[in-house]
Amino acid sequence: MAKNNKAFTLAKEFKEFISRGNVLDMAVGVIVGGAFTSIVNSLVNDIFTPFLGMLLAGVNFDTLVMTIPWGNNPQLHFGNFIQAIISFLLTALCVFAVVKIVNSFHRKKKEEPAPPPKPDPQIVLLTEIRDLLKAGQGTADSQTEESAD
Repeated sequence: MAKNNKAFTLAKEFKEFISRGNVLDMAVGVIVGGAFTSIVNSLVNDIFTPFLGMLLAGVNFDTLVMTIPWGNNPQLHFGNFIQAIISFLLTALCVFAVVKIVNSFHRKKKEEPAPPPKPDPQIVLLTEIRDLLKAGQGTADSQTEESAD
C-alpha cells in the first residue's frame, strides 16, 4: 500500500510539473524551433547557397572538399562547414528579428499610460473638507476687512 501511495504522489507531482505553463511553452518552442530549422535549412541550401555560388563564379559549396595528402587521404568538407555557418547566421538573424518584434509589442503595451488609480474615499472627503475650510476662512477674512473699513 505504501508503494501505491508513493506512486500516486509521484504521478501527481509529475502531472503538476507537466501542466505548468512554462514547461508547455518550452515544449511548443522546441517543436516550432524544429520546424523553423527545416525552413532555414531549405532557405540556405535551396536558395541562398546556389545564389551565392552563382555570384562566386559557379562555386558549389557541396563540392568544396580539401584532401589531406598523408595517411589514407582524409577529406575536409569545408563547403558543408560554410553552409552550416550561413545557416547559423540566418537562424540567428531570424531569431533576432522575432525578438525585436516581440519586444516592440511589449514596449507599446508599457507606453500606454495606465489609468490613474482611484483615490481613497476618505482622502477625497478630507480634501473636500480642507477646501471648504479654506473657502470659509477666505470669506470670513474678507468680511472682517470690510467691517473694519
